[in-house]
Amino acid sequence: MRIVIAGGHGQIALRLERLLAARGYEVAGIIRDPAQGDDLRAAGAEPVLCDLESATVEHVAGILQGAQVAVFAAGAGPGSGAGRKDTVDRGAAVLFADAAERARVPRFLMLSSIRADANHPGDDVFDVYLRAKGEADDHVRTRLGLEWTVLRPGALTDEEGTGLVRLEATTGRGPVPRDDVAAVLAELVETPATAGLTLELVSGTKPVAVAVKDVAGN
Repeated sequence: MRIVIAGGHGQIALRLERLLAARGYEVAGIIRDPAQGDDLRAAGAEPVLCDLESATVEHVAGILQGAQVAVFAAGAGPGSGAGRKDTVDRGAAVLFADAAERARVPRFLMLSSIRADANHPGDDVFDVYLRAKGEADDHVRTRLGLEWTVLRPGALTDEEGTGLVRLEATTGRGPVPRDDVAAVLAELVETPATAGLTLELVSGTKPVAVAVKDVAGN
């Protein structure tokens, strides 16, 4: 199985690449800085150079050709302004979903945020971010050719993962280690019965595999 991850050098993406490569999958990560390539290779992933802010749907569809799973894990980052929240967190996600549909990639995972909402009020940069993520999620959910799952983790931490999570349609706010987010994404890759679900994720008491199995098909 070939899996292509947008935002391949992100903190969660690198963790996910390691997990997927260890499971024997062929993994590629999209990056725009060639200097990041060695980090992806060390994680077991093939680096693919592409700037999703300026690429065309046709070009990205070519990258996705032959993939069975596409994962959008890109983000403008905490130091970016409102403009890049729109061009990356919304625009690049929309482009990636459209390209995945054009390339006939069956499975699509969207890494979002727990409070993402296209109608979120406020003018601060984080408010803009939540609106951008909400708009991107809404777009993904209209792609009839994709077996999509939207994952909305809570406040991300760099603490070591516990492997214990709460994964439900609504969890309420809470923290979750990036390790555990990556572990849930890896499990979602292997659980197509979660297609059509938007799931919130925080730390909890269920092992990752159990939590994913429990929501599958609901």
